[in-house]
Amino acid sequence: MLVGKKITKRFGGLTALSEVDFEVRRGEIVGLIGPNGSGKTTLFNVISGIYSPDGGDLFFENRKITTLSPHQRARLGIGRTFQIVRPLSGINLIENVATGVLYGREGKTKAGEARERAMDILAFAGLADKARRLPGELVLEDRKRLEVARALGLHPEILLLDEVFAGLNPTEITAAIDLTFRIREEYGTTIFMIEHVMKAIMSTCSRIMVLNFGTKITEGSPDEVANHPEVVSAYLGAAYAKC
Repeated sequence: MLVGKKITKRFGGLTALSEVDFEVRRGEIVGLIGPNGSGKTTLFNVISGIYSPDGGDLFFENRKITTLSPHQRARLGIGRTFQIVRPLSGINLIENVATGVLYGREGKTKAGEARERAMDILAFAGLADKARRLPGELVLEDRKRLEVARALGLHPEILLLDEVFAGLNPTEITAAIDLTFRIREEYGTTIFMIEHVMKAIMSTCSRIMVLNFGTKITEGSPDEVANHPEVVSAYLGAAYAKC
């Protein structure tokens, strides 16, 4: 469904991504992990069109999208959340999500229809009772849910989730894991997710890809990745990898 071939991104003399190959198949929940600064969010920025790669190509549904703009990719069905949640602070939750609906794949151009669709999404995300509040009135868990709801407003084929579990307590993480599965099952959305919360990534993803210093070091099942010497070394140091 989504394929990257030798994706490279440089910032001056720093190579943030070096010839990264990856693929995400329809219906999967794929994880992307790695230490801080390993290139995870940079890869998402390349996929969503915020950054142009300095090398390599991207394909979505067998179509080359390397040079398409962010809004063109969103129209094709690539949605995403952001690590730092920044909703439209001056309007309520309904209008935040309706904005995504109006510019998404469903082609709704009437504000009333967009608001109706937004209410359905907010109900799905567990925010129906807060729909007329401003984002600044929400606690962190609900701001994270709003970020997901805004992305779902686009009606994406694939959703890039950037650390939606960060900062949540164990009970909230369990609820967020359930929401992730429901997005796939009820919306039919494929998910590619960055996460540092290992409980979330290990219990949610069928396959995990690992970056370190901009290079893909391995990919596989959660168990395979957790026991891979290079992964252990990247997170804990070489001494632990030898144990």
